[in-house]
Amino acid sequence: MELQVSILLAVCTITSLFILIIYNKIRSITIYNKDIFEKFDFLEEKFERALKNEIRLNREEYSNNMQKMRKEISENLSILLNSLTQNNGRGLREIRETLDTQISNLRQENESQLDKMRNIVDEKLHATLELRLNSSFKQVGDRLDLVHTGIGEMQKMASEVGNLQRVLSNIKTRGILGEEQLDRILSDILAVDQYEKNVKTKKNSPFYIEFAVKLPNNSFDKKPLWLPIDAKFPMEDYERILDANEKGDHEKVSHSIKQLETKIKNFAKDIKEKYIDPPCTTDFGILFLPTEGLYSEVLRIAGLSEYLRRELQVVVAGPSTLVALLNSLQMGFRTLAVEKRSDEIRMLLGNVKKDFYKFGDLLEKTQEKLNDASKQIGEASHRSKIISNKLMKVESLPQNENSEFISVNGELNEHKETGQEA
Repeated sequence: MELQVSILLAVCTITSLFILIIYNKIRSITIYNKDIFEKFDFLEEKFERALKNEIRLNREEYSNNMQKMRKEISENLSILLNSLTQNNGRGLREIRETLDTQISNLRQENESQLDKMRNIVDEKLHATLELRLNSSFKQVGDRLDLVHTGIGEMQKMASEVGNLQRVLSNIKTRGILGEEQLDRILSDILAVDQYEKNVKTKKNSPFYIEFAVKLPNNSFDKKPLWLPIDAKFPMEDYERILDANEKGDHEKVSHSIKQLETKIKNFAKDIKEKYIDPPCTTDFGILFLPTEGLYSEVLRIAGLSEYLRRELQVVVAGPSTLVALLNSLQMGFRTLAVEKRSDEIRMLLGNVKKDFYKFGDLLEKTQEKLNDASKQIGEASHRSKIISNKLMKVESLPQNENSEFISVNGELNEHKETGQEA
């Protein structure tokens, strides 16, 4: 135990000594560092003073050098500027003189060219203006001629319209106009021998119908069956209806329609009493109205067309309706013509049939003769082959063997006799 305490005390003593030594070392190092820092601060202060002094000296030297350089540059620039000014002055004077000379020459050339162009333009403008003025005057003259021509045509048309109005205002002339239109329609569709003008269709009557179409008749006397057609043109009544419609006067329209209805009934009554006479005529007649407008106005009158067909046996027709009716009659004429010629056609076909039978007999006889001739030609061909074979055998035999040659001569004689019989 005492040993341990002694050891412990010894260790503590050694440790204390070691710590003391370390402390002294640290203290000495601290003192050394303090000296170093003091020297460093001194050196830093000295370096800073030297650096500031050097910078001040450099600044002064740089300033002096810059002043000298600025002065030299200013002198050189002044000299160079004076030289450039002198040179530019001389160059500008030369350029100005050259430009003045060139501009003067260019001005003279331009004036010369402009004078030439002005003369050319004046000539072309004068020629073009003269040409266009002449063309314009010619067009104006042509237009004036056309205007004068148109005025003349208008005056002529006005006179023709006046003449037409005078014609249409005359009842007799207007009736002739309707008859001319009816005549033109009939002549365009029917043949000349299929209708006649101014026909007396009713026995013991002094009246003649303007136009009558010939229809085939099955009577023994072979007289034609007439279809009477009468043209009427009540224009005043139709114009009164149109005027009243334009003015909106319904009362006048109704009155004018009644007048037109009365006049159409009177026309149909005249056709029935004067021209319809079965069996010399058909049991109906045709009332032709020359304009489609008048015809449509008559059709619009309620019950009028039915009354005319049922009571008066008259059919009202406009231009297009009459054309359709006549085309139907034309087809009927062709059908009847075929029926009339049917007997002749039947006889002609009978003769053709007989001739055809005779032709068949001749063909059969010809075929028989051709068969005989073909059979004889076949036999002759067979004999020819036999003879050819015999001749070939004869050529191949010796001269002393001629028995078959005699047989061949016999065959040849037989063939000749057969050919003569053929």
